[in-house]
Amino acid sequence: MVPEEIGRRIYLVGGAGLSHPADCSVYLVDAGEELVLIDAGAGPGAGAILRNVEALGFDSSRISHLVATHCHIDHIGGISRIRGASGCRVIAHQRDQEGIEVGYPRLTAADLYGIDYWPEKIDNLLEGEEASKEIGDLEFHFIATPGHTPGSIAVYLDAEGGRVLFGQDVHGPFSDGWGSEIDQWRRSMKKLLDLEADLLCEGHAGVFRGEEVRAYIESQLRRYSRV
Repeated sequence: MVPEEIGRRIYLVGGAGLSHPADCSVYLVDAGEELVLIDAGAGPGAGAILRNVEALGFDSSRISHLVATHCHIDHIGGISRIRGASGCRVIAHQRDQEGIEVGYPRLTAADLYGIDYWPEKIDNLLEGEEASKEIGDLEFHFIATPGHTPGSIAVYLDAEGGRVLFGQDVHGPFSDGWGSEIDQWRRSMKKLLDLEADLLCEGHAGVFRGEEVRAYIESQLRRYSRV
């Protein structure tokens, strides 16, 4: 696999077949003068993620913000390396603050991966249900989507090609150990359906377009309907 443009100004720069086997899908948003990363991978693939950004013709030092969609190691382990290379500011939700800033293995699930996590400070701490922030020439919207973890968030923006949704771990899974709550997750998925996104960038399952977006989210709701 190679890094690629998956939507207008949206790029896939990390993932299991692209940067490291333990990495979630990592997305890059070209916000004009600034670049934004959605998640950071597990850590060992951070260098490859940065090289993929450069391979697309971007200067990785322009990464001004990194959004941590939740506190699992496969999404936050690369923060330290990427922040060290770019000086980026980290955006995450207060309900996952302990996992990111303290790094308890129970919350980060680092023990499942056998990877050490270096705790990192959150610069822009989100609270409540919704927030928005102008970065570069784009408006980023953040929505609390608890369920997979207490502080899971989704990010969406309205770009030239339509509404782009970074739903990340729509597919779960769930564990009492890291604070999952299936009924909260169901409500969160309905929030995502209401956004009527044109492009869904998921954390592991790939990219969905048009009618596929609703179909995928609804398929996950059916999958866990008896849990």
